[in-house]
Amino acid sequence: MSKNTSHPVVENTAPKSPERRNFMSQIGGAAAATVSAGAVGIPALLTPSTAEAAVTPQGPLVGSVRALKAYSIREAAARYQLGHHPVAHPDNGDEQRYANKLASYSKGLPHDQYGEVDLNAYHSMKNALVSGLPVDFEAIQLTPGGRKLTNPQAGLAFDLEGADSHALTMRPAPTFASAENAGEIVENYWMALLRDVPFEEYDTHPDAAAAVADLNRLKAFRGPRENGLVTPQTLFRANFPGAATGPWLSQFLCMECPYGSNNIEQKIRTTAPGVDYMTDPAIWAAVQNGLPQGPDAFAPSTRYMISGRDIGQWVHVDVLWQAYFMACLVMDSIHVPLNETNPYNHSATQAGFATFGPPGIKTLLVEVATRALKAVWYQKWYVHLRERPEAFAGHVHFHLKGQRNYPIHSDVLNSDAVQQVASRHSGNFFLPMAFPEGSPTHPAYGAGHATVAGACVTIIKAFYDGSYVIPNPIVASNDGSTLLPYSGPALTVEGELNKVAANVAFGRNIAGVHWRSDGDESLKLGEQVAIKLLKDTKRTFNEKFSGFQFKGFNGNTIAV
Repeated sequence: MSKNTSHPVVENTAPKSPERRNFMSQIGGAAAATVSAGAVGIPALLTPSTAEAAVTPQGPLVGSVRALKAYSIREAAARYQLGHHPVAHPDNGDEQRYANKLASYSKGLPHDQYGEVDLNAYHSMKNALVSGLPVDFEAIQLTPGGRKLTNPQAGLAFDLEGADSHALTMRPAPTFASAENAGEIVENYWMALLRDVPFEEYDTHPDAAAAVADLNRLKAFRGPRENGLVTPQTLFRANFPGAATGPWLSQFLCMECPYGSNNIEQKIRTTAPGVDYMTDPAIWAAVQNGLPQGPDAFAPSTRYMISGRDIGQWVHVDVLWQAYFMACLVMDSIHVPLNETNPYNHSATQAGFATFGPPGIKTLLVEVATRALKAVWYQKWYVHLRERPEAFAGHVHFHLKGQRNYPIHSDVLNSDAVQQVASRHSGNFFLPMAFPEGSPTHPAYGAGHATVAGACVTIIKAFYDGSYVIPNPIVASNDGSTLLPYSGPALTVEGELNKVAANVAFGRNIAGVHWRSDGDESLKLGEQVAIKLLKDTKRTFNEKFSGFQFKGFNGNTIAV
């Protein structure tokens, strides 16, 4: 090649420095191969100006060497994620099974009085989901004056860190006519019936006893059990280690939370007892069409959370990562040790900060939330399209009234919960909702709150000692006015993190907007989102670091 050219020749412009002599070995194999092949854009990093800047040492890697090392890390992370991209996303087949789209999400589209969707409108939504074209999303036929659909295009967004939103899967949701689906809606009915019963009265309240008996009669209820039976202690809890231990509500939703110089007392503005929504056919139908409803009715004073109504309202208005950010602050205030793998645990001269320290940890646990949302939004809109419990309960109502004939499992039709709801609500079998507007305008499965919960809690587990026992645990008094000492089995950080994630996920169920499997499976999806993010993050550290190690939701040790 002639050297008389206006373009610099790469091999003749390198500085004669140790950094440059070791260039190819330092940047890593993938980037070195890219440079050797002369990939578009990469040789520009080796121009005389950048090479000259590298002469003055400013760190172990400088100038173009540092730039290409950064490139190699990104490329290696991308190659890893590419190698773990699945090829299939199974659904439960209900959309194809029912020509009238009985079991598919359609809220916000026009429906008839029985909640059956206008098929032209439904196909306009499906056309957009299949094409992915922004112009087709603008052509979806919504109910005039109704609510907009919530961000379906988020499921098509890409990301520059962690797994691609399409690279993680969930098991198919329970089918419309299955015993598992029946068990979930019966639990939803009981959650509504017990919405104002304090958690601490579950072991003595007659409605809780009726719920336990009814759930134990079901053929395929998947909630936790003690000695094979649902009990007051397991009622509305998750099947994760520690989630059914001690008080129903996690310590991280009770304890005072230092927030810089502020101190947050965790009393909330809750809604009025006994006020439920969407139990009237006309209002229920209007909500399915997406028509706006009236405001919440609030209790006159604040209190600590004591009941399903309280946690339901908390998850109605929370910032999605709020509970876990606050949990992290509480953990710092009670001096929870860092995970044993933290490289600064035994350093004589350094402490973690931007990496492995409080700011870095808290930033990462918030950062994972957007990745979790993109992953679950893909599952919601493009794979499962599961209807909300409020819609299924409408089918139950019209079936039991003899106005429609639907393939609803007998466990629902014969449940005590459905009959108790009707006795309290003028003979109507709709699911009493905690929110006047009912569910959000996006499909049920998976659950956004639960996926974010699983992701954020997993980040915290990766950095803190999960075996640490919570000192001086507390529980709210039955009127929510004060906090009292808790006496009972020891509460660990791991267990209370599992519990706070379950509290948030199941708080949405108690409000009526999600199913049990939405919460269970989405918490596990969020865990996978976090693990993939940690895989990428691990590549970026300079510290001597053996990797992350913590307990997953199934109780097994996860090593990253």
